[in-house]
Amino acid sequence: MILICGAGAFGTALAVTLAQNGPVTLWARDAAHAAEMQAARENTRRLPGIDLPDAVTILSGPLPKGDTPCLLAMPMQTLRGFLSEHAETFARRTLVACCKGMDLTTGLGPTGLIAQSCPTATPAILTGPSFARDIALGLPTALTLACADEATGQMLQRVLTSPTLRLYRSTDTIGAELGGALKNVIAIACGAAIGAGLGESARAALMTRGFAEMNRLAATLGAQPQTLAGLSGFGDLALTCTSDQSRNYRYGLSIGQGATFDPTITVEGAATARAVLARAQALGLDMPITHAVTALVTGELRVAQAMDMLLSRPLKEE
Repeated sequence: MILICGAGAFGTALAVTLAQNGPVTLWARDAAHAAEMQAARENTRRLPGIDLPDAVTILSGPLPKGDTPCLLAMPMQTLRGFLSEHAETFARRTLVACCKGMDLTTGLGPTGLIAQSCPTATPAILTGPSFARDIALGLPTALTLACADEATGQMLQRVLTSPTLRLYRSTDTIGAELGGALKNVIAIACGAAIGAGLGESARAALMTRGFAEMNRLAATLGAQPQTLAGLSGFGDLALTCTSDQSRNYRYGLSIGQGATFDPTITVEGAATARAVLARAQALGLDMPITHAVTALVTGELRVAQAMDMLLSRPLKEE
């Protein structure tokens, strides 16, 4: 049995696809939300139009104990508090983070937070180019499953692969989580450029130079270069920077258009940009796109000013 903590769109989508392999428990923090899903056999709030298979059990309240793997499908900025709240239940358990970002308070990624809050647990991360509805509809999707413990990674790869969800295994948790976090920042930049009418060439330049920034920070923090070139880095960057299904891209579009964005929608890249910039500055790293995105999300700069800032930088070799 698999336990999924978090009944948002992605947690629900994972429950739907993994139910093809066996029983899945989908835990929701909100008891009323859990009751709605149980009655309708559908997550009408987050993933409407997708039936929940009979193999999916919906729970709220106390987390079930046991030694089965637990997938943490929740916003990055809520993960640290959730882990601290349930540290005793998660002791010596395998915890798979399914969120992308960097914690604002600690500057840590998901596996770092797991190691800090639940030191006896085995951390892993599931990340890569994917949209919840694609996974739930059974459209073919490939993700990275990273776990420093190779035996645990092999077990998770077997358990979490479904007929339409293919997982590639890695031991580089640092690279995998950085790819997922940093691409959201670049997606905001790309959305802002398109929203402001700066064109496809500007987007291509931001993706390319953004990828260079991603690699710069990842290498400094000990990631393997090939990880960022894979699904969790380049693959996720390509998807998130070019699709209207991406919340981070749509958020950037709204900034570029001067429009209001729905505040109830989680935009991981907004907080991550601030956390990444602080980490980069502490390390003495130059990350101009991340700097520009941080200024955009905090309202310090408008898109035209941010673009002028980037274009006026000293000329150099690629």
